[in-house]
Amino acid sequence: MTSRRPDNFDGLGYRGIEDPAYSGGYSGRSFNNSSSVDLQNWVTTPPDIPGSRNLHFGERTPQFEAPPGAPGAEDTLPTAPPSEQLNRFAGFGIGLASLFTENVLAHPCIVFRRQCQVNYHARCYHLSPLTAVRVMYNVTKSQGPKALWKGMGSTFVVQGVTLGTEGIISECTPLTRELSHKWNPKQVIGHLVLKGLTCVVAMPFYSASLIETVQSEIIRDNPGILDCVKEGVGRVMGMGVPNSKRLLPLWGLMLPTVLHGVLHYVVSSTVQRLVLFLLRRKSPAKQPVDGSETVQTMLDAYFPELMASFVASLCADVLLYPLETVMHRLHIQGTRTIIDNTDLGFEVLPINTQYEGIRDCVNVIRREEGALGFYKGFGSIVVQYSLHAAVLQITRVIYSTLLQNA
Repeated sequence: MTSRRPDNFDGLGYRGIEDPAYSGGYSGRSFNNSSSVDLQNWVTTPPDIPGSRNLHFGERTPQFEAPPGAPGAEDTLPTAPPSEQLNRFAGFGIGLASLFTENVLAHPCIVFRRQCQVNYHARCYHLSPLTAVRVMYNVTKSQGPKALWKGMGSTFVVQGVTLGTEGIISECTPLTRELSHKWNPKQVIGHLVLKGLTCVVAMPFYSASLIETVQSEIIRDNPGILDCVKEGVGRVMGMGVPNSKRLLPLWGLMLPTVLHGVLHYVVSSTVQRLVLFLLRRKSPAKQPVDGSETVQTMLDAYFPELMASFVASLCADVLLYPLETVMHRLHIQGTRTIIDNTDLGFEVLPINTQYEGIRDCVNVIRREEGALGFYKGFGSIVVQYSLHAAVLQITRVIYSTLLQNA
């Protein structure tokens, strides 16, 4: 291929005056007599590339051109208004408030609910939130505020083990972690199998976390954060567990644990999709016109998902409450756990059950405690979700006020 470079090309000193094909009628470039060149209308060959060095000495390539009709406009980067920055912060703030309420603020209700579920000889079932709040106050008064926040670190450990196990299994196997919109029955079955395997791996750690949450603060030592992991591994290896014949093996706990975990996921996912569909259909997306409508649009984009998740968790917990009661009693059996007296809140009681399995546990509860025995401590779940709904609504009102005043 023949080169088109002139023979007398000498780099930057080339003026292009001897070869008309390269001059093109344009004046030569010079670093010395730049005053004779119209720098504003000067065109380079090849065309000037923004950011390149194909310019005269002291010149800079403008990165942003002023729009026509606005001479003298300053080249400034567009900045987001304060209201838009608050809009972006609104979703994160509301989500953080929901996460804090679900895992921290509602933990006392979870502790009391589990204690009521495993207390097989309790006379007061605490089906009303008023009686639950009264006994929770008595426990706090007699043992201190730490009595209702015990085991909170172990619950985060169980969540971390669950998420990590699910991610590792999905990466090492063809089981899908998330279902796409175009799913098929094979993908759904594989997805549910993944959830079941995750429950099996996290089961010993969940059992250790359950013991920490229901154990009375009076006879309970100060456990570390990783004690849940140590006790879970010891439960798998058969070391460090109480030598009791009433302690059920892990394979005996597998059916209720996997059944509860998979059903809870199926119910919550189905209800969440349904509620989110109804909310979006009822309030379709609107084009913002002014600042107030922009605020409402941003809040309507974040809030329906949180509301759908809230309703889904509530429905799953209410529908599966009897199965959760049976599962917790089987997990706690034979562990020599001493819980608080949920009738008064001032004494402690040992747990001495002799269930042979899930069927025997269901029959004994129905025969000795009645049908309402499966719903012991249900008033605490009412308190928990009422508190969650109140925090969500208060957070929404606060952010709406801040965004409208911005």
